[in-house]
Amino acid sequence: MPELPEVEVTRQGISPQIKGKTITKVIVHDGRLRWPVPKNLEKILQGQQCTEIRRRGKYLLFEFSHGVMLLHLGMTGVLRIQKIDEAPKKYNRVEFHFDTLALRLHDPRKFGSIHWNPKEDGPVESFPLLAKLGVEPFEKEFSGDHGGELLYKKSRGRSVSVKQYLLAGQVVVGVGNIYCSESLFEAKINPKKAAGKISKLGYARLALAVRLTLEKAINAGGSSLKDFVHSDGEPGHFMVLTKVYDRAGLPCHDCGALIKQIVQGQRSTYFCSVCQK
Repeated sequence: MPELPEVEVTRQGISPQIKGKTITKVIVHDGRLRWPVPKNLEKILQGQQCTEIRRRGKYLLFEFSHGVMLLHLGMTGVLRIQKIDEAPKKYNRVEFHFDTLALRLHDPRKFGSIHWNPKEDGPVESFPLLAKLGVEPFEKEFSGDHGGELLYKKSRGRSVSVKQYLLAGQVVVGVGNIYCSESLFEAKINPKKAAGKISKLGYARLALAVRLTLEKAINAGGSSLKDFVHSDGEPGHFMVLTKVYDRAGLPCHDCGALIKQIVQGQRSTYFCSVCQK
């Protein structure tokens, strides 16, 4: 599933090409996504100028003068910028035309979603799917000492594993499964340890590790496992940089011990039992 780095890479790829441009046509090939595509989406957006493209968690926010369109890539979604005369693919679900360019949502499993938040409904941050999200890892609220203090404060009394605590996204968003394993390794924290048992110092290390790991992933173009590619069709390269994820049975880069793999909440976790005691 595309996580924060992949969504941010997508935003960076499409924004220069469509920001400030007007939608000339909307085509809904198949609106049966995770939630049905708004039936009047073409009427809502045709002739409207996209003034900004932001990201909140794993949602892309397309801003217009009369509201905001939210788009989630789901499990297998990809946004591609193509020429409008380029042959469409089988699993293109929705496309937005900007004169000669088309922004196409390609989503084989149809777990992505598109939503509309009209201006009269208030700030998009209050939209139900966004309202309960944690802070952004690169915002002021998670910078410096703030991130560690926040993780520590919200974890008191929690018996859930620190891996699941971080993955939930209710304290800080965007730390998906790959980046959880990598961040916990960088912070030298055992993923099985109870969230409420981690010290302030441990969470200070973890907050820094989260920011550095996500920044490294964005710079590498995200992670391509099965489906993810950039808006220009190129894959991400973070997987060649991982220190523990998908390296079960291989030696730890730091100590030489073999990397272990366990399952937590039906998701694979990778860690070094020597470095992460």
